[in-house]
Order: sequence, then C-alpha cells, then structure tokens
Amino acid sequence: MQVGADSRRELIRQLALGALSLTIVAVVGASGYHVLGHGSWSYADCLYMTIITLSTVGYGEVLPGMDHLPGARVWTILLIVLGSGSLLFFISTLTAFIVEGDIQGVLRRRRMQKQIDQLKDHIIVVGVGATGIHVVGELHMTQVPFVVIDMDGERLRAISEDELPGMLFVHGDATADQVLQQAGIARAKGLAATLPEDKDNVFVSITARALNGNLRIVAKMTEDNAETKLKRAGANSTVSPSQIGGMRIVSELVRPSVVQFLDTMLRDRAQALRVEEVSIPEKSSLVGARLRDTTIRNQTKVLVLAAHLPDGTYTYNPGPDFLIEPGMTLVVLCQAEDLRKLRDGIEQGTIGRVSSSIRP
Repeated sequence: MQVGADSRRELIRQLALGALSLTIVAVVGASGYHVLGHGSWSYADCLYMTIITLSTVGYGEVLPGMDHLPGARVWTILLIVLGSGSLLFFISTLTAFIVEGDIQGVLRRRRMQKQIDQLKDHIIVVGVGATGIHVVGELHMTQVPFVVIDMDGERLRAISEDELPGMLFVHGDATADQVLQQAGIARAKGLAATLPEDKDNVFVSITARALNGNLRIVAKMTEDNAETKLKRAGANSTVSPSQIGGMRIVSELVRPSVVQFLDTMLRDRAQALRVEEVSIPEKSSLVGARLRDTTIRNQTKVLVLAAHLPDGTYTYNPGPDFLIEPGMTLVVLCQAEDLRKLRDGIEQGTIGRVSSSIRP
C-alpha cells in the first residue's frame, strides 16, 4: 500500500512542477509580447498569443502589427522552441496522473479483494468513526483478521496507508448485501456494527443476520431503548459507550491502581497481553484431564483465569485439580502468539495431557 501512495505523491509533485513551469513560461511569454509592443497590446491579448503559440494550434498572429516588429516574431520562435516542452511535460504528467491513478486504484482494489476472498473466521467492522477506529486498532494489535466497511473512501485509504498499513477494507454501504458479501460475510465469524446512529446499526444487523445465521453480531448503541431493537434485528450483544464511560469514571475514582494496571497491560505493544477465550471440543485430548496434568502451561505461557461451563456457570481461578470437560470455554490471559499456539495445539492434538496423566 505504501508503494502506491509514494508513487501517487511523486505524480502529484511532478504535476505541480509542470504546472509551475508552464505558468512561468506563460507569464514570461506574455510579458515579452507586452514589452515588445510598448504597451499597445493588452496583457490579455499577449497571454492569448502566448498560449496559442505554446500549443502550436496555428491560429496565426492575433496581435496587430507584429509583422512590423521583427523582434516579436523572434520572440515567438523562442517560445515555440523553448516553451513548448513545458506544455508537453505538463500534459504528459497530467495524463499519467489520471491514467496511472485509475489503474493503480483498480489494481489495488483487485489485490485487496483477493486477500479478502482468502479470509475465513474473520471479523467485519462496520464504520471507522470514533468507536470503530478503536475496534480495528485492537483487532490489529491482537492479530485478529478483519475487514472494515465504511462509506468514507478517503478515510479508509488514509487509515490503510498511514495508521494501519495493509488494512483490508470495502468502500460502500454495509446495509447492501453485495457490500457485505465483498467483505466475506459468509465466512466471517463476527461483525461489529459501530455506526453513529442506532437505526443504521439496526439495518446492518438485519442484513448481516440474513446473510449469515451463525454470525456473532455486536452492535454499538447510543440510546438505552435501542438494545431491544438491535437484538430483535439480529444482534447477539450490544455495547453502550456512555455506560462503559460511566463505569470507567467510577473505577478511576475508587480503584485507580487496578485501572492503571489494566491500561498498562492493554497499551504495552511489546507484550500485548489480553484476556481471551479458548473452547474445548468434545474430542479434545484435554477432556477428562485435570488442569495440572495438561501441557498447557508447559507449551505456552497461557494463564487460565476462569472456565465457562456448558451449563452457563463460571469457575473462577481454577485450581490444579480442576477437571476439564467437553464443551467448556477457558478464559485465559496470554499474548496473541501463545493464544494461537494453544488453539492450534488443541485442534491438532499436540497440547493434551502429560505422559503420567490418566483419566479419572
């Protein structure tokens, strides 16, 4: 992406240089005619004569009395020989800017669409406004694949080139089936609707749910009464930035050290520790093992904080004798790389019991 941006900036620089050189030649040429005519020709006529001379359109001499001023024709010859190059450079640069810019844009969109078509189990983020930009930033930090949809093409390109290089995006209206399909909604595992208006997030939820019945949809809401509408529209969960902001203010007042700890953990780009979840499939080799008898801690730096049981209850801070059951979800503290190792290890069977472990 950055290469294309650099190329476009170079074209703009050359275009500006060409326009400046052409302007200088036109001003100098018109001034020369004006001086040679001792003021008898208006500056507008002199400029017109300069332009048709540089463009070699062949209209003939439009300044009366030029045939009586040999110096004027010599000046015309000099303009044709020396000044035409400036016009040619400007026109060729302008053409390259238009043609190459369009071609680059088409090729860039095709390359990006191919990358999107290869994604699976990714997240679609609708809107990169005040809330959405933080969503994509967190997804980028934790190495979760995602695609952004927004109506503001310039903002999408700016973020992709400057803030989050290589960010995949689709420019369009997320309430349109085609746009969501371009973002790979059939293969996505989640969608974040972060548009400013509740009604827009309702429409996005309805459309997304119709295209993917298994999609997990989390929608932003600004009004408290929008929660019911969003969930009826297909959203699995809603988030109120105002409510979260209020809770944050209270936390800053009564437990500032905890808030500082969490903020430091979230902002540490060197480690990028996050609280994540890992599902235990029914056929996993971990099923029936006690936590101390697994290779989770030996093969990764994952710390198990809690377990979400199939009946909906939680076991917090499970001890070494905690029994792993099929269908439960482990809530863990880890880095993105260790999370990937754990999930891959569970899926491939490389993370299981230690050799001394036996089923109870």
